[in-house]
Amino acid sequence: MTDKILASLRALHLISEEQAAGIATYEREKPFSLYYELRTLLSLGVTLLSTGLGLLIYQNIDTLGHGVIVGLIALVSAAGFGYAYRKRQPFTWQQNPNPSTGADYALLLGCLTLLTLLGYLQYQYNLFGTRYGLLVLLPTVVFFVCAYRFDHRGVLSMAITGLAAWVGVSIAPLSAFTQNDFAVPHLGAVALVLGLGLAAVGLVSEYQDRKKHFGYTYLLLGSNVALLAACTALLSGPYDQGFMPPVLAALLIIGLSAALVWYARRTHSYVFVLLGALYGYVAVTYLMFQVVELIPGLEGLLFFYFPLSTVGVVLLLLNLKKIVASHDEKGL
Repeated sequence: MTDKILASLRALHLISEEQAAGIATYEREKPFSLYYELRTLLSLGVTLLSTGLGLLIYQNIDTLGHGVIVGLIALVSAAGFGYAYRKRQPFTWQQNPNPSTGADYALLLGCLTLLTLLGYLQYQYNLFGTRYGLLVLLPTVVFFVCAYRFDHRGVLSMAITGLAAWVGVSIAPLSAFTQNDFAVPHLGAVALVLGLGLAAVGLVSEYQDRKKHFGYTYLLLGSNVALLAACTALLSGPYDQGFMPPVLAALLIIGLSAALVWYARRTHSYVFVLLGALYGYVAVTYLMFQVVELIPGLEGLLFFYFPLSTVGVVLLLLNLKKIVASHDEKGL
């Protein structure tokens, strides 16, 4: 491909033969980046190590002894945190310009093994008793501190997940976890408020330029939590006690989806456009079925709706770059 391009440029007399030879030599001998391959291997290594540690505990729980297992997990976790702390960069509210890949994955390993350690202590020694909220809150606080101190978006995702779990544990009755009974109407409302709150934190972070790059994580997780909570009300059965009327939930989903598309165009993000289109399509489809059900004789609209909506999705994908706009253009 490079030779064809250079030949075309030579034919147009845009570059000289010496320049073409120099470019060809550079293209053949330039270093090949293994950045993403190495990060993938590191992620896989951390995951396999955490999984292997769990399997080791499960298969040898009677032979190793509980003290040895606790000590082993604690040692691995402390080693991960210690290495990350030793390689730490000065704290800044901006994105760290010189991150250490090894320290990032060591911190991730430390956080994962901390979860394993606390879970094992609770299972074997009932360390926290029935105070499940404290069990979830403790690692969540540690993860938030580590995420901001070491500028780690992966740990931030774990912290936000822990926060959502803590809110759920604190709000839901004990039967939700002991009897798998999650039919609690106000859980959806709490999830909606939590999701909107997380999205608001992301917007504030970007506006105040305080860990601005964390805004994407907050908005991605927060918007999904809020929209999924609204979808539970949207798809609740006639005998379910939802936290809001389904039609109102559909309108809320459409509004939030439009906000995601607006944000995507402003930040040139394909992910938020696709999320907005997906959730918006679910809400519009629900409203279409409600209209057909309420007004007799409109069933034929469905035969046009699905083909036309399919065409709309195809057009969206074909024009996705135009909708989002290029990175060189100012967002809308």
